[in-house]
Amino acid sequence: MAPDAGRPGIAGLPLGIGLTLLAVLTVLPGLATDAAGRADHVAALLLFGAMSAGFVRGVGFIPHHRLPRLLLSTAACLGLLLLAGLRLAANGRLPLPY
Repeated sequence: MAPDAGRPGIAGLPLGIGLTLLAVLTVLPGLATDAAGRADHVAALLLFGAMSAGFVRGVGFIPHHRLPRLLLSTAACLGLLLLAGLRLAANGRLPLPY
């Protein structure tokens, strides 16, 4: 049985991701900008999407409908975080480990 498959309850990983993103983006809002200092809306969308999915799943809410359940799952949180990291690395905001 998958971790998100109908078992509500606190989920530490997505909740931790949501709280970490909350703290980091509060202290460093410039993280979601491009190399020229302009707002990168795609990076912001990915970061805030990961944070939202982390909070929703992290506090134990699991929607009944399939689409919201998929969009607000631990897998979605991790996937959006990965995509945000790749976007920020492409913008020069995060160093790529080589």
